[in-house]
Amino acid sequence: MKLYLEHRQGEVSEQTLSSHRYRLSRFVEWCEEEAEIHNLNDLGGRDLHAYRVFRRETDELKSVTLQGQLSTLRVFLNFCASIDAVPESLHEKIMLPKVSEGEEASRTTLDEDRAKRALEYLEKYEYASRTHVTMLLLWRTGIRMGAARAIDLEDFDRDAPGIELVHRPKTGTPLKNKERGERWVALRNHTARVLGDYVDGPREDKRDDHDREPLLTTSRGRASLSCIRDGIYILTRPCKYGDCPHDRNPDDCEAMTRATASKCPSSRSPHDVRSGAITAHLLDDVPVEVVSDRMNVSQDILDKHYDRRSEVEKMEQRREYL
Repeated sequence: MKLYLEHRQGEVSEQTLSSHRYRLSRFVEWCEEEAEIHNLNDLGGRDLHAYRVFRRETDELKSVTLQGQLSTLRVFLNFCASIDAVPESLHEKIMLPKVSEGEEASRTTLDEDRAKRALEYLEKYEYASRTHVTMLLLWRTGIRMGAARAIDLEDFDRDAPGIELVHRPKTGTPLKNKERGERWVALRNHTARVLGDYVDGPREDKRDDHDREPLLTTSRGRASLSCIRDGIYILTRPCKYGDCPHDRNPDDCEAMTRATASKCPSSRSPHDVRSGAITAHLLDDVPVEVVSDRMNVSQDILDKHYDRRSEVEKMEQRREYL
């Protein structure tokens, strides 16, 4: 597993690498603790089937989640075969579960009204904070969390105004689509002003491990993905700026700490912010090809994974256009 992760370093984004590490660690744990397999030479097709059943029944994974977990395992075993660690065809023995059309993509998103409420709260109580800047970037531009983390001070042009997204895998900030993800993204004047006030004010003047000056910083340097993710989970809890819709008591609610904010049924991830931003653009009649270019996502993937418009909303937009 260590060799595989080192091999993929720089090829994929930090977020993807972290996901692979988590998924494969679960497999390694199963090999050692459940199957008592301590050498890949002892791994066979029946073991892979047993692991598939274990994850489905013991961990109670949905088909779409199990498919993702096993797909990563397939890629890992294919790598293992390339270095003569397992038989060449072993990865083909992993049977992926069928996923129904309704399960293919997560349907959670951050709707526009909630995004506006969150931004109004930040504008009033946490103006030009790191969380304010992060939320503005994610919502106004629809960029990925990893892309927001990758921005350096020199990538922010106050005069344009805009930000340049650059693929820098050798210094720890790859973009998901590598060089194809490199682009300039325009900013609204208000967004640029908030970013400028953050840079001139509360931003901690830190460099990262590669002596670069990140836009989003903490006391330790460049903000981590988990730092950004946790901040969004905390911000999107409804109790942050209103009443709890789940009738929970804040004194004993399990989602009140930074580490557990994601357990709130109404909290949303950075990915949900991105899908919400894309949907808001589409509802505002921005052409699909423009949204596709700005958000760096193919139109097929956009339609399948990010567009949260209902069929009725699409119909009404077509009606108004015609």
